[in-house]
Amino acid sequence: MLIPSSLRLLRAATPRLQHRRLASHEAPQYNEPSGWLFGEKPPGPGQKRVKEDWENIWYIGMFGSMAFATVMLYYKPDTSIQTWALREAKERMEARGEKYKYQPSSS
Repeated sequence: MLIPSSLRLLRAATPRLQHRRLASHEAPQYNEPSGWLFGEKPPGPGQKRVKEDWENIWYIGMFGSMAFATVMLYYKPDTSIQTWALREAKERMEARGEKYKYQPSSS
């Protein structure tokens, strides 16, 4: 039986494509569930939990950035179209000599 040359090339390339695994040097790692919260065994009675080195930096960075964002949002300039239109209308009315505040006439 004669096999066309294109099929021969495809068959020859197929095993190389199937077994080629990039950046996988060992079997995948899996941490078996221990039943403890975050995988940490609670300390015994009278003992305190020892913090890891990165925890304080994370707390300062996370809550510091939240506080900074809150302050920045509070003092954010008002750039709405309504505020701009009201300011523009007042300036134009003052330029024409009209009053922009309502003053009731005396009866």
